[in-house]
Amino acid sequence: MDLDLTGKTALVTGSTAGIGYAAALGLARMGAAVAVNGRTQDAVDAAVAAIEADVGRGDARGVVADLGTAEGCDSAIRQLPEVDVLVNNVGIFGPKPFPEIADADWQQFFDVNVMSGVRMTRTYLPGMFQRDWGRVVFVSSESGVFIPSEMIHYGMTKSAQLAVARGVAETTVGTNVTVNSVLPGPTWSRGVGDFVQQMADDQGKDVATVEREFFEHVRPTSLIKRFATPDEAANMICYVCSPAASATNGAALRVEGGIVRSIV
Repeated sequence: MDLDLTGKTALVTGSTAGIGYAAALGLARMGAAVAVNGRTQDAVDAAVAAIEADVGRGDARGVVADLGTAEGCDSAIRQLPEVDVLVNNVGIFGPKPFPEIADADWQQFFDVNVMSGVRMTRTYLPGMFQRDWGRVVFVSSESGVFIPSEMIHYGMTKSAQLAVARGVAETTVGTNVTVNSVLPGPTWSRGVGDFVQQMADDQGKDVATVEREFFEHVRPTSLIKRFATPDEAANMICYVCSPAASATNGAALRVEGGIVRSIV
């Protein structure tokens, strides 16, 4: 299986922690020169240093920019004008009752979770076509097809990512450029860990109990009955970025522990 990305440049947005960091590290281990993105210099520098120490090379770089804005996307593109692999991972989430989701919340979630990927893909795709090789991955979620009642605005953005990715894939006909989505399920990222710990503290329970009750009552269709690790989600992202995934295009690939019961 050809997983070699030597000579390729990869940008993973929102990659200082969690799934994004795991994907950036995985791509670096596959030989890619990886660009790490985050909003603060310290977090980006720390992630770049950790990746370089792991792979024993000094070709990782940092891209400090807030991709939730058009200006931030422009800044990132100026710092890194061309990429061969783009992983649109940056995103925000958070539960809120539907009547309390204000217009500003809908707009913020859409700008960060959807428009960041639209803007970055729109910029980098022509170069991929010119070189006749490229990989674009939108990191969506099982919430894009299994809309959570507690995060309807989040689910909306994840559905939108699936639509954008499939539509952009239709423009790649006859090329060696692919565009796919990966749908992680509940994953033990830093943000989720903090959220679960806060729930445990508020309820006077331990984290293991909160996790068990979450999969009993909130995500009861899960087959694995646990949070996935960032590495488990990143493994799928890295595979679909590889030369081995050349016939996988326009797909929505699930890594959600069996929560979604449909077989297609």
